[in-house]
Amino acid sequence: MKNLYQDAPYFVRDFITYMEAIRGKSKNTVQEYYFDLRTFLRYMKVLRSQASLDEFENIAINDIDIDFIKTITLHDLYEFLSYTSSERLNNANSRARKVAALRSFFKYLHSKEKLISDNPARDLDSPKIPKSLPKYLTLSESRDLLKSIDGNDKLRDYAIITLFLNCGMRLSELAGINLRDIKDDKLTVIGKGNKERVIYLNQACIKAVDSYIKNERPVEGIKAPHGNALFISRNKQRISVKTIQHLVKKHLKAAGLDDTKYSVHKLRHTAATLMYQHGHVDVRVLQEILGHTNLATTQIYTHLDSQQLRNAADSNPLADMDE
Repeated sequence: MKNLYQDAPYFVRDFITYMEAIRGKSKNTVQEYYFDLRTFLRYMKVLRSQASLDEFENIAINDIDIDFIKTITLHDLYEFLSYTSSERLNNANSRARKVAALRSFFKYLHSKEKLISDNPARDLDSPKIPKSLPKYLTLSESRDLLKSIDGNDKLRDYAIITLFLNCGMRLSELAGINLRDIKDDKLTVIGKGNKERVIYLNQACIKAVDSYIKNERPVEGIKAPHGNALFISRNKQRISVKTIQHLVKKHLKAAGLDDTKYSVHKLRHTAATLMYQHGHVDVRVLQEILGHTNLATTQIYTHLDSQQLRNAADSNPLADMDE
């Protein structure tokens, strides 16, 4: 990552270090923050007539100093967000992440390092994000997906998808599982912000993982330092997130499901929805299982499907009334 950030001003590099080392943000999160800040600083140079939009992706930011940062106003921040919406076609979620990055960055410069006397992002509003129900597989579709898994890596892929559908873990969490992380029916994973949590495995998960380890996982020839990884690729190293995404898409398609509509993350949605709707899992328990910091994030899974809504309407005592 040092190579990625070496062309940034020192205060941006210090901010990245602070977010990762002190705030405990994941490497993926701080990398996204850096990309957002780089885009912002490039736009500020365009806004100050120090660069052209035509060369936007090649604009250097290493010459930006604190005096330049001190000139930035709240109006500039809104100009930037308008640009990301109209010119870069960023949706509300992407713009909200940029707002979060800017707020954290300017708060750091103002409150922690005392490099600026005023925080222009203090009153920066975040775009309203439209609420939408998460897409997920039905119970029947989930079973069809599991039944359709075949191929040279059948046991591995079956174990991977079984874990997704039963545990609701994130892609990075599954890819990072080591053999030593599994103790009986307990699996320890490292989630967002390097937070550790324990996931309890049901019999389907235990059986699938055991079958893969005993019958298909290679014993010899695994490349260092991947020897302890649970899921191994054909290249004898820890399976990558891209390989997992590819195999999930492949098996979705083989099951007759729309692989453009569903993805690895939709399997996480599926696990949460099935636990809530069919297992009647309390939303706070679900929050712990999924590793959500805020309960509000988990509450999107408390939605009701159309059949439940239809049944509720039909159960009204006035449903049988004739005119």
